[in-house]
Amino acid sequence: MKLIHRLCLPPLTRVVCVNAAFEFNNFLASQCLNSPLLASLADLDESKPPSAELLEALKEFAGIPAEASGPDSLAILAFLYMCLAISAKYGDVPSVDIVVWSELPTGAGLGSSAAYAVCLAAALLHACGAISCPLKDGEITASWRAEGWTEEEMTLINSWAFQGERVIHGNPSGVDNAVGTWGGALRYQSGKIKALKRVPTLRILLTNTKVPRSTKVLVTGVKEKILKFPAIMNPVLDSIDAISQECQSVLEAMPANPSPEHYPVLEELFDINQHHLNVIGVGHPSLDRLCRVTASHGLHSKLTGAGGGGCGITLLRPDTTPQAVEAAKRDLCACGFECWETDIGAPGVTLHSSSSLKAQVLHELSES
Repeated sequence: MKLIHRLCLPPLTRVVCVNAAFEFNNFLASQCLNSPLLASLADLDESKPPSAELLEALKEFAGIPAEASGPDSLAILAFLYMCLAISAKYGDVPSVDIVVWSELPTGAGLGSSAAYAVCLAAALLHACGAISCPLKDGEITASWRAEGWTEEEMTLINSWAFQGERVIHGNPSGVDNAVGTWGGALRYQSGKIKALKRVPTLRILLTNTKVPRSTKVLVTGVKEKILKFPAIMNPVLDSIDAISQECQSVLEAMPANPSPEHYPVLEELFDINQHHLNVIGVGHPSLDRLCRVTASHGLHSKLTGAGGGGCGITLLRPDTTPQAVEAAKRDLCACGFECWETDIGAPGVTLHSSSSLKAQVLHELSES
């Protein structure tokens, strides 16, 4: 059985393929998990955070050091937890092989862990029959927007993907897995996520500074600064919120009135937002350099993700010429960065037939 899932995650449309499979009964029979833990499996569901006791037992089973925090170790741990919990609630996942292939760099602020978690959730839920197979005869892809999975099934995928993110990050916002599941554009405020309706497709240049960073460490640093300087930091955060609201208003107005006058407003909001992000402590010299290089070409940039390195995005107007983009990319690559031109917005988690996959993906799967 082969389950191929494509995740298109704004702002970068790239592929994570999961060929779902796992010999789960052997895992349950292992001596790693003691009787109290096995007895508690029935209590596992998508609404409860993973228990520290169970995660420690899974680390022991997988041979992961207790202090390990690398992406490979966390990816294995997230998979083991999700497979265990989903199997316990919905029935055994059949014997299968897992292959993960991705063009998303890890630790760069592109939501690679959420892409991984969303694809795993969809594959495992499908494998044990908790969600349907939305592919109809003759179709090569199926997604929620293309009348694939129901809204209830999408909500279930998102909930279990959030559990995977909890294993990896501890206390994530849920934004990345929601965007990865539903696609499009979302607004996150006070713990609530709302889909934006009627947003335009925007051209961007996505640049990876290749400077690694930890979301958890950066978030902790911002919290400490807020506690230390509340009278200074809270107004900055209020201003960032106002920038987000203004940006949302512009984006929602653009489809009905696609005037070029919207772009100077977005560019100014980019600049103000980037300055504020430096103030709260999530900037980095590499990101400052990125902004200077693109500014020399008349373009406007800001960090994306948690900051502290990772990636930045550069807004491209509809009339920005290919020559101008290539000149900017050439200068950014000369800094040791990696660039892609892409669009903001994507359909979210999608089920693909093998015939719809790119040759490179099929090669990776055949080599596994």
